[in-house]
Amino acid sequence: MSTDSMRPLSATGDRSSARLGSSLHVKGEISGSEDLLIDGSVEGLIQLDERKLTVGATAKVTADIIAREVVVYGTVKGNLRAKDRIEIKKDGSVNGDLTTSRIMIEDGAYFKGSIEIDKTADKDSSHSAFAKSSAPAGAAAGKTI
Repeated sequence: MSTDSMRPLSATGDRSSARLGSSLHVKGEISGSEDLLIDGSVEGLIQLDERKLTVGATAKVTADIIAREVVVYGTVKGNLRAKDRIEIKKDGSVNGDLTTSRIMIEDGAYFKGSIEIDKTADKDSSHSAFAKSSAPAGAAAGKTI
């Protein structure tokens, strides 16, 4: 278990992180080079190529997401691509296709979509960010790959 999963969501020990509060609603594109915690709602695209995105328990995200790492405690509708890993926590909900090199879906989490395990995380950017899956939906439910 990582220390991040044990840290309270409100803790921001790292200066290179940002928070989108629960009363904020964003429509459009979010991009940047710092970690981001979303507690509000976002519609559009979230691109944090080399950073971590945390979707908080109160968050409602309708967006495609590209990040190094994605942790979902709330609700996401859209495709997720993470270079390192995707975690869907026990109360989290994801409806979309996942592409990552590592995946963890906790018992009690909701997931509908497909999973592609990408063993070539450093491949060139000309490859589609949301390629079709080679694994059936739910293939990794409750397991760490």
